[in-house]
Amino acid sequence: MSRKKKAVVLLSGGLDSATTLAIAIKDGFEPCVMSFNYGQRHAVELQSAHRVADSMHVSRRIEVEIDLRKIGGSALTDSIEVPKDRLIGEISHEIPVTYVPARNTIFLSYALGWAEVLGSSDIYIGVNAVDFSGYPDCRPEFIEAFERLANLATKAAVEHHTITIHTPLINLTKADIILTGIELGVDYSLTSSCYDPVSEGLACGRCDSCILRLRGFSQAGVQDPARYAKRV
Repeated sequence: MSRKKKAVVLLSGGLDSATTLAIAIKDGFEPCVMSFNYGQRHAVELQSAHRVADSMHVSRRIEVEIDLRKIGGSALTDSIEVPKDRLIGEISHEIPVTYVPARNTIFLSYALGWAEVLGSSDIYIGVNAVDFSGYPDCRPEFIEAFERLANLATKAAVEHHTITIHTPLINLTKADIILTGIELGVDYSLTSSCYDPVSEGLACGRCDSCILRLRGFSQAGVQDPARYAKRV
């Protein structure tokens, strides 16, 4: 039986979460991976999450089903067009329609519940406040607030087991994230970042997430191994 401390790692199947999983393993934790099928239009990312977890030999994982389509309000869960071909300056200028209302609050709440059951005091999430799409729930202020909540709202915290929310990517550029992952052996060909995949799961190459990913690989001086219908 493993004597390593357990950490819950949120894994979407994208570039950032795959790197975060590798970092949690490097940090000496036994990763307990949690993914979400929330009605997202890019559900192909769940296949990527399984491939990434397999590649890193993660034995403990769960997939939680929540139908956020019933709430809607996002291009990822509703009949709203995904923005395409935007300039980098436009992407971070305002909160885009791909923002899913309260998504990270919901995900972290589930992770917190599982952490309590596992006897874990550590949760890893791959939020980033540098090369990102302007989402309010990726900011350090949000993470700090949720961590305070976690340490007020749980039996574990009352019994003096402090909950820590780890955000190892929060101040890194996309290029830095990629280079970190490569150093840790992350196979980025297994990941999927596209918000609006086309046939056979090909990345569109035109949505905000694809544009940020491609720019990150370019700045890192590394070829993106993902399969694209179109590269910008």
